[in-house]
Amino acid sequence: MKICITSQGDNLESFVDPRFGRCLHFIIIDPETLEFEAVQNPSLVAGGGAGIQSAQLMVDKGVEAVLTGNVGPNAFATLQTAGIKIISGVRGKVSEAIEKYKKGELKPTDNPSVDRKFGMGS
Repeated sequence: MKICITSQGDNLESFVDPRFGRCLHFIIIDPETLEFEAVQNPSLVAGGGAGIQSAQLMVDKGVEAVLTGNVGPNAFATLQTAGIKIISGVRGKVSEAIEKYKKGELKPTDNPSVDRKFGMGS
């Protein structure tokens, strides 16, 4: 099983990035073995469509859940259509988010948590 945590850095002690589509890094990890891959977000500077592009990357990477601070409507729809669980409102260090996920303390969300273009600062 692989999950993704949006991250401000490339390791487990980095803080969760509050943005999904324009996060700095994606930490793609097996929560049981803690084997992970840090992926620099190629959509960080996209002119538009960053959420959809980032969501498609998660589909391509085969993740089953995304843990993030916020997720907009376009990314939410893309992830939901692919059957990927979305957990927003996640804060703190990536390592703490993984532990909370493993303990069942984080619950999937049913709706986007922000409007379109949130990550662009608008």
